[in-house]
Amino acid sequence: MGARRRLTLAASRRPRIGVVLGAGGVLGAAWTAGALVALQHRLDRPIGEADLIVGTSVGSVLATALRCGVDVDEIVAHQRGAAHVQLPQLHELDRDSGGPLPPLPRLRLGSLRLLASTAWSPRRIHPLVAASALLPQGRAQHLSLARLVDGLLARQDYDWPERETWVMAVDYWSGRRTAFGRPGAAAATMPEAVVASCSIPGWYAPKLIGGRYYIDGGVRSVTSLALLSKVDLDEVYVLAPMASYAPGSAGGAIASIERRIRRLITVGLTNEARKVKAATGARVSVLTPGPEDLAALGVNPMDPSRRQQVLETSLRTAPDTLAAVESRQRAA
Repeated sequence: MGARRRLTLAASRRPRIGVVLGAGGVLGAAWTAGALVALQHRLDRPIGEADLIVGTSVGSVLATALRCGVDVDEIVAHQRGAAHVQLPQLHELDRDSGGPLPPLPRLRLGSLRLLASTAWSPRRIHPLVAASALLPQGRAQHLSLARLVDGLLARQDYDWPERETWVMAVDYWSGRRTAFGRPGAAAATMPEAVVASCSIPGWYAPKLIGGRYYIDGGVRSVTSLALLSKVDLDEVYVLAPMASYAPGSAGGAIASIERRIRRLITVGLTNEARKVKAATGARVSVLTPGPEDLAALGVNPMDPSRRQQVLETSLRTAPDTLAAVESRQRAA
C-alpha cells in the first residue's frame, strides 16, 4: 500500500475519542454540565458514544447518564431542577449528602487496614490515600444515588455500558486505585461502582464490594487521566472542575487554602496530560473553571445553594474556554 493510500485511510478514519469527567462534588456536577454542552457542539457524535469515558466521583454519575442515553440537554435540565423520569430529584440527592456540611462521622478511624498497608509499604501508597485512612468513618449513605443509577440502567439491555466505561475508586484496604469496568479490574455492578466512586472519606460510609471497601477515586487523582497513556485514542477531552489555570482571587484564609489546593491539583493534572500526550500522541484538551467560574464556585464544592449560579456561569463561559484551549493547541 502506497504512502498516499495510507494517509487517505488515516484521514478518513473516524477519530477515537476519550472523555474524562473529573471529581468535583455537587458544584462540580453543575460546572461539568455546562462544559458538556460546549463539548457536545464540538464533537461529531453524541458524547455518550465516545470510545472511552472515564468518570471519577461525580464524574462517574455523569458518565453513567451519558452512556445510558441521557443527552447533555437533559443533564442541564436536571441540574436546573426539572423532573426526569429516570432520575431522582436534586433535593433527594442533596438530602442524602446532608447539605453543604457532612453529618457527624463515626468515632472510628476510616481504615485500619489501609494504615497497616501504609506502614508495611509506605512508598507504595499515595500520600493522600494514606492520609484518608486517618479520617473518621463517614455516616452519609448514597441511597438516592444508587437508585439513580438503577433507574438509568432500567431501560437498557445491559448491566454495564457496552462501550468502554471506567469508574474510578480506591480500595480502602490496599490503597490501590481501581478502575471498575476496565479489563482485569475487580467485579462490581454499575450502581456499586458509582457509589464507591462518590464515597468521600469522612463524609460517606465506604462502599463494600466483593468483600472489600472502596472510597472516592478522587482521593488518588481527580481524573486518573494518566491511565489513558496505554489507550489508543486520537483525541482526549478532560473536564476537571477541581483544577483551574486561572489564578482567581482569594478573599480570606479559607479561600486562600482552596486556591492552593486547586493549584496543586492543576499541576498534577498537567503532568498527567503531558504523560498521555507523550505516550500516545493524542491531542489532549483540558477544560477547567475560569475566573468567573471560580467566583461562582466559592470554596465549598458541596454547597447546593450555588448550583444554579455555577451552572449558568459555566454555560456562558465554557464555549470560550474550549475555543481558547483549541487555539493554543493549533498554535503549539
